[in-house]
Amino acid sequence: MPTPPLDTSSLYAAREPIFPKRISGRFRNLKWIVMALALAVYYVTPWIRWDRGPSMPDQAVLVDLANRRFFFFGIEIWPHEFYIVAGLLVMAGLGLFLFTSALGRVWCGYACPQTVWTDLFILVERWIEGDRNNRIRLHRAPWSLQKARLRVTKWTVWLLIALMTGGAWVFYFTDAPTLARDLLALDAHPVAWLTIATLTATTFFFGGFAREQICIYACPWPRIQAAMMDEDTLTVAYRDWRGEPRGKGAGAGDCIDCMTCVNVCPMGIDIRDGQQMECITCALCIDACDQMMERTGRPKGLIGYLALSDETAERAGAKPRPVWRHVLRPRTILYTVMWSGIGVLIVLALLMRSQVDMNVTPVRNPLFVTLSDGTIRNAYELRLRNKQHDDVIYELGVDATGPLVLAIEGEEAQRLIVPADQTMTRRVYLSAPPESPLATSETTPLTLTARDPAGAAAADVESVFHGKDAK
Repeated sequence: MPTPPLDTSSLYAAREPIFPKRISGRFRNLKWIVMALALAVYYVTPWIRWDRGPSMPDQAVLVDLANRRFFFFGIEIWPHEFYIVAGLLVMAGLGLFLFTSALGRVWCGYACPQTVWTDLFILVERWIEGDRNNRIRLHRAPWSLQKARLRVTKWTVWLLIALMTGGAWVFYFTDAPTLARDLLALDAHPVAWLTIATLTATTFFFGGFAREQICIYACPWPRIQAAMMDEDTLTVAYRDWRGEPRGKGAGAGDCIDCMTCVNVCPMGIDIRDGQQMECITCALCIDACDQMMERTGRPKGLIGYLALSDETAERAGAKPRPVWRHVLRPRTILYTVMWSGIGVLIVLALLMRSQVDMNVTPVRNPLFVTLSDGTIRNAYELRLRNKQHDDVIYELGVDATGPLVLAIEGEEAQRLIVPADQTMTRRVYLSAPPESPLATSETTPLTLTARDPAGAAAADVESVFHGKDAK
């Protein structure tokens, strides 16, 4: 008999919109605080000024792609110092591991940009369309003038927020006041317009429509968080030994099956079904359940932060272990030590770095030149970077086992004036007298030096001098 065709109708389920109910409580208040701080930092930071001198940008935080530098208040990072940025990225990763191992997906629930902007968009939606029940009725209602008016108003505010988000991002890469004037005059660079348009569209779609879909399907973190968690990790959980069986009659548990914990969840899950990949540990269900327990005269904590290692003891009636015993354990201490160690190394690197960098490359074609009087001359490509915010005169010198004469191409003296925050490239010549040990040796080590006459900066680079017996 022929094989019947495969029924694929159930392989795809249309998204059911989620309309979280408004809730108040300590965790909801904490989310408001984190959201306000995160948005304030994001939108305000590009406008903070920092005086670096007349020839330097005065934006406190600036990614200067044109000059390949990054400014962070009093810190200036050059391309060759990218290890500092790499260290900060490692610290960010370790910090994420630390918080996840201690408190689950607390980053996702409070500080993730997707969560922050989704919370903001839901706030606007609730302000315009009403709370959960009103929004559900509006969603199911046929199109009318009132529904169109509310939808257009909501989408307009969303679009303005998204436009502000995209605009704020480009301000980090150029002088914010100047770019703002260019944008208002419609005279900004096409790259700025393209970046703003892209970020506006993604913010509008991710925060307004995709929402929890980004967390479930696009973000990889839910699928790897299990590697960061163990039986001592505190995470949001339902104490079913207290709540079951659900109901309000005799013999029922504390859970009255009011569905409030489900209605406030921005991911649309039921925490009573156990741990789920979709849970972002925002703890709004704790606020909702505690309020209901208080109203019905039952003890709080039916839904709360719980570690798997405590479940057996609590089922037997023991009190929950203190939070610090879950947070301070070998794994989290190790993450903290590693995070702190990298931070200390970055600070030391910033404190110990020189204000001048010098790179010397011998010219190898030819290795040396014999002048008419028998003098042996080597050529070197010299790159001198002045990291200070003022022009500096650097005196060049050479330290070797024998006499060497240093000359700079195009310069009469053995000095270079390097402009502030710039790199100068020059060809340098070293000459050894005829028949001297340096002239007759195949290679001789030497050290080229750059000295600030005021003694504020210095650089030393080791190289070699090739004599006439070089192969």
